Amino acid sequence: MAENKKMGPQMQPELVRNVLIVEDSENSAATMEMALLGIPGLSVLRAPSGLEALRILKEPGSDVQAIITDLNMPRMDGFELIRLVREDGRMRAVPIIVVSADTDPGTPDRVAQMKVDAFFAKPFSPAQVRRKLEQLLHAKTD
Repeated sequence: MAENKKMGPQMQPELVRNVLIVEDSENSAATMEMALLGIPGLSVLRAPSGLEALRILKEPGSDVQAIITDLNMPRMDGFELIRLVREDGRMRAVPIIVVSADTDPGTPDRVAQMKVDAFFAKPFSPAQVRRKLEQLLHAKTD
């Protein structure tokens, strides 16, 4: 598997960016984390539910730069997590990517109305999600 090693001068190795993966499937979370670990300066946090994700997001100093979330999870689903993040003034601008197996044909429109930055249906391409995350993180630093 070839890895794309493009690193422009805008990359700052000392800059650590936290990305939170919210996923109840250990396999999906691990696949996503492995795809993201090649991004310079990226630190991955993981939560198995929206409730746990909120706890992490509210921790002092967590400074999450982006969220990748599933929708169908126990305790608190991704829809509720997204709603709460978008209502919180401190987190409102955090980019959110949804990766979900939700088969409801209205789901992509529903999450778009919630101001989600990208939607990927499962099975997903980790490389495509990684590219989108890199675009969103780069746009945030411009």
